[in-house]
Amino acid sequence: MAIHDVELSRKVQKQLRRVPAHIVEKLQEWVHAVGQYSLEEVRKRPGYHDEVLKGQREGQRSIRLSRGYRAIYIIKEQRAIEFVRVEEVHLHNY
Repeated sequence: MAIHDVELSRKVQKQLRRVPAHIVEKLQEWVHAVGQYSLEEVRKRPGYHDEVLKGQREGQRSIRLSRGYRAIYIIKEQRAIEFVRVEEVHLHNY
């Protein structure tokens, strides 16, 4: 079953007001691609580095919007995607 419904939590909407425009555009491109091709197909694209998170973020996934930013999302029971956080990542975190 394809996932086409992508939601941005209020927290993410707020965070997107404070990040560079190219980061917002990259997230919008990802959302558009998921709507057009399906989450499963977009995950195959190497540019987003879609990956499962571990530890305290178990059950969440992330995509890289740039070397310095990533967006974290969950898949809800209704097969919808909800972005729960956009964060700046410092190089020493990798």
